[in-house]
Amino acid sequence: MELAFISLKQIITMILLMSIGMLCFRTGLIDDDMNKKLSNFVLMLVNPLVIFLSYQRDFHKDLLVGLMISLFLAVLSFAINILLSGIIFRKDKDNNRAIERFACIYSNCGFIGIPLVNGMFGSEGVFFITAYMTVFNLLVWTHGVILMSGKRDWKSIRKAFLSTSVIATISGFVFFLLRIQLPEFLMDPLRALGNTNTPLAMIVAGVSIAQTNIRELIRNIRIFQVSLVKLLVLPIIIAALFSLLPYEQTVTATSILANACPTATTLIMFAYKYEKKVTYASQLFAATTLLSMITIPIIMLFA
Repeated sequence: MELAFISLKQIITMILLMSIGMLCFRTGLIDDDMNKKLSNFVLMLVNPLVIFLSYQRDFHKDLLVGLMISLFLAVLSFAINILLSGIIFRKDKDNNRAIERFACIYSNCGFIGIPLVNGMFGSEGVFFITAYMTVFNLLVWTHGVILMSGKRDWKSIRKAFLSTSVIATISGFVFFLLRIQLPEFLMDPLRALGNTNTPLAMIVAGVSIAQTNIRELIRNIRIFQVSLVKLLVLPIIIAALFSLLPYEQTVTATSILANACPTATTLIMFAYKYEKKVTYASQLFAATTLLSMITIPIIMLFA
């Protein structure tokens, strides 16, 4: 119950920040081109920095064990999502099966997950969610590309290992193992930059939502059916399973929260790249992002 209240409080903050993003778009302060640049800035610099800084802590064996457990839980949860989404979306309705499966498998564990986890569990939670993000980055550029393109693109495997989030995780992990900590005069400006992650990420999400035709979205019942699977069905199954495991609550709750996050923004980028229905992808992103503000506290009741 306590985690549900903490997540609700954090979500209210995020809603207000997203509202600022929507207002910025409506007033012309931020346009679509600028939003894409802000998105890349967060994804390529701020997010990886937050990940790296989460490893700047004293080495403890318990933390290392927790990280390995988080890695196992991430692999297990993705396996469940891939399997069940394939069963649930057997029929290719309106040629949208790839988009719907992708939307249910890959969550916004960076933009939404990191701010939420940081608000609920602090840097220790970010430390554990890096395992989920590592598996996410490896799978989204391999399985995700194959799913959306219908082709096996082996070059994407190399790209997955060279993503900034994976590089930040590996380098941070090495620093953690070798007990290397940056001097305070470097940590202060890096922390200040890392603290911009939540407001920038939420403003970007708000601008993206502001560009969605809400009336058209509401009329499409299929979007709500897919959102139900993404935000409630799959996360509740995973939460129920993980709650039975004999692991520390922070570790399991972090993994559950990562799964409960809305659809990844990567869905829109891949829809553009592989010539899928971009409007439908954007509507799924907007719907799951808005509805997750209600469903995440519900899921955390099971954590």
